[in-house]
Amino acid sequence: MEPHHTRQKQSASNRGDVYFSGATLLWGEERERQSRRSAPMSFLFKSSPRPKPTPAELAKAIKESFLALDTSTFAKALEEVQKNILSMRQMLSGDGEVEPNEDHISQLAIEICKGDVLALFIHKLPTLSWEARKDLVHCWSSLLMQNCCVEFIENNLELVDFLVICYNNKEIALSCGNMLRECIKNPTLAKCILESNSFELFFKYVELPTFDIASDALATFKDLLTKHETVVSEFLISHYDQFFELYEKLLTSPNYVTRRQSLKILSDFLLESQNLQTMKRFIFEVRFLNIMMALLKDTSKNIQISAFHIFKVFVANPNKPPEIINVLIDNHGELLMSLQNLPMSKGEDDQFEEEKDLIIKEIEKLSGL
Repeated sequence: MEPHHTRQKQSASNRGDVYFSGATLLWGEERERQSRRSAPMSFLFKSSPRPKPTPAELAKAIKESFLALDTSTFAKALEEVQKNILSMRQMLSGDGEVEPNEDHISQLAIEICKGDVLALFIHKLPTLSWEARKDLVHCWSSLLMQNCCVEFIENNLELVDFLVICYNNKEIALSCGNMLRECIKNPTLAKCILESNSFELFFKYVELPTFDIASDALATFKDLLTKHETVVSEFLISHYDQFFELYEKLLTSPNYVTRRQSLKILSDFLLESQNLQTMKRFIFEVRFLNIMMALLKDTSKNIQISAFHIFKVFVANPNKPPEIINVLIDNHGELLMSLQNLPMSKGEDDQFEEEKDLIIKEIEKLSGL
C-alpha cells in the first residue's frame, strides 16, 4: 500500500496534466476562431492577377523595350525585351493551358508591322541572349503565317539581305538560317531571295570552315532551289549562265561534303519536270559532261551513284549534239570500266541495274563495239 503523501503528489500531478491539456485545447480553439474571423479580411488583401496586355499594348511594349537597347539602361532593357518576347510567344502559341486567340494573333501581327517592329527583331538580333533569340525565332515562324508580315518583308527586302549577311556572324548564324527558311516557305519571298544580290553569298557560305554554319547554309540553299518548282524554273531560265558558272565551282570543290551535297541538290531540281528547259540546256554542255565523268570516278561511292543519275541523262538524250557524242566516244573505255564497277547503294533497286545496263549498251553502240 502506497503512502498517503505519494498519492497526494500523483493526484496533483494528474490535475496539472489536465490543466495544461485543457489550456492547450482552449488555446487551439481560440486560434481557430481568430483564424476564421480573419479569413475574410485576408481575402480582401489578396493581390488580383495582373491583366494580360492587349495586342496593341504588347506591340507597344515590345517596341519600346527594343528601342531602349540603344540607351544607357541596356541591362534593364534586355530584361524587358526577354519578358516581352516571352509574352509575345504565349500570345502567338498559347501557354500550354490556354489556346491562342486567332483574333489576338492577327491584331498583334498588324500592330507589329504598323510599328516597324519586324525590322527591330532583325536588326537587334545580335544583341539578344541565346534564350531570347530562340523565343524570337519561334515567334517569327508564327508571324510569317500572317499576310501583313509577309507583305511587310516584301516591302523591306533589305531585312532579308541582312539575314543572309548574318551567316558571317557565328553567334546568330543559325538563328538567321531558321528565320530565312521560314521566309522561303512563302513563294514570293523565296523568289525575292533568289533574285537578290545576296543570293550569291550562299555559294561561299556552304564552304565555310564552321561545319554547323556550312550545313545550315546548305539547308537554306536547298530550300531555295527545291521548295517552289515554278519559282525555281523561272529563275533558272532567266539566270542560267550566272547561276551555273557559280554552281560548277561547287561540283568541283575539293571539299567532299560540298561536292556530295551540291550534286544531290542538283539532281533534286534538275530532274524535275518543271525544269525540262534548263535540263535540256545543261545536257548540251560538254563542261558538265566532263564534270559528271570525273565524279563517276570519285573515291566516294555515294558521289559516284549521284553522278550516274545525272550522267545517264547525257547518254540517254536522243538528240545528243556532236560535241557530246565525241566526248563519249573518246572516253568510252574509261566510262565502261567506271560503269561496270559502279556499286549499287543501299537505297537502289533493280531499276538502277537496268538503267546502268542501258547506258553501257548506248556507249558501246556509239563507239561501234
